[in-house]
Amino acid sequence: AGMSGTLLSAAASGQTRSRTDAVLRGALEFKDLIKSPGEALNVWDFEPVMRSKINAGHYAYMAQGADDFGTIAANRAGFEKIKLRPQRLVDVSNIDMTTEIFGQKIAAPLYLCPIGAQQMFHPDGEVAVARGAKKKNLVQALSTVANNSVEDVAAARGAPGWYQLYSTDDWKSTLKQVKRAEAAGCTALAWTVDIPSRNLEPIGRFNRGRDPVCQECHKGSEDGGWSQRPMLDGIDMSTVRMGLNGHTWSYVDQLKKATTMKVMLKGIVTREDAARCLEHGVDGIVVSNHGGRADETGRGAIESLPEVLAAVRGRVPVFVDSGFRRGTDIFKALALGAKGVGIGRPYIWGLGAFGQEGVEKVIDILMRELRIVMMQMGSTISTNSVRPMMIDRFITPPANSSNINAQQQPRQYTPCSMPKD
Repeated sequence: AGMSGTLLSAAASGQTRSRTDAVLRGALEFKDLIKSPGEALNVWDFEPVMRSKINAGHYAYMAQGADDFGTIAANRAGFEKIKLRPQRLVDVSNIDMTTEIFGQKIAAPLYLCPIGAQQMFHPDGEVAVARGAKKKNLVQALSTVANNSVEDVAAARGAPGWYQLYSTDDWKSTLKQVKRAEAAGCTALAWTVDIPSRNLEPIGRFNRGRDPVCQECHKGSEDGGWSQRPMLDGIDMSTVRMGLNGHTWSYVDQLKKATTMKVMLKGIVTREDAARCLEHGVDGIVVSNHGGRADETGRGAIESLPEVLAAVRGRVPVFVDSGFRRGTDIFKALALGAKGVGIGRPYIWGLGAFGQEGVEKVIDILMRELRIVMMQMGSTISTNSVRPMMIDRFITPPANSSNINAQQQPRQYTPCSMPKD
């Protein structure tokens, strides 16, 4: 009893020390603001710099999430449920991160997500991002509510991009956007389907009428700001309503018939909707919860990815965004089977902090981290040597489980099986 008591005491003491290691309590936390992109060591270094430079209302627009930010938190927590399994003694002296998406060869399986009104963060807005994407050879997706036109962004990028579509209740108005994007050389159209309605509170705390900075920026935009969105030029937004507006799956068929671009649906998070996507002939799926801005599901995008992939079974490419901040995050998505990973807020942090140079540095950091984890895991080619054997993950009950009690069972830890080859 004495010996066992001593061992238990020692174990408890060890646990206490582990929980209170100074480094885990912020002892090495860097508190100063970086003064140049070159000083940044991770993407979070840009966020406080951006916050110090931009209007508080603009920051709220970028940072906000649905309800109590539970899905924003879930996006990050989801990565912790996936563990890495390094493969040793692999020759990783030559790492190839290049990939091809819709016929376009890019530097890495990454793309820059569509984010609206980027002149809130830097005067050059989406054009600065396009120049950064050009220098780093990544795909840029342009938002319907961008401050720069698809033509100007395409000219700055010098290569095909994607266009994110917010549909309207007027088909002619929607079609006008689609045809402009097509004419500008966009290769893919990503129709956002995840916000039939939502609750965003932070931006509601700011009253433009009482803020002289806001008044200066938004003067003359009594139409709600639509006139500042060049992709809506020539559309009378006083009579046209933007949103899903009762659209159903037949709208996918309508878009497919209207354009030569690849048609993707952005905001798919369940196997049922993934199956419906295939039934309607989509060319790609983007697993996304709008960076936690769409709804308060409490599910991270990375947690939604496996069931979508299982439903698709490789028939169309599946992309994912929402919450990606590290190279390890990107690697986990690739190991699960994603074709590419979208980066959102981090490049906006870089844009707001240092403009184009900040965007480029954010890309550099993520690519460097991805390269490191590929080497650690024994993966040399991002598109075909990142395999499920390199991760373990917590999983939900099987998709064919129809028993309610089974659906309510707690998650269980299951190692991925080794490949037969």
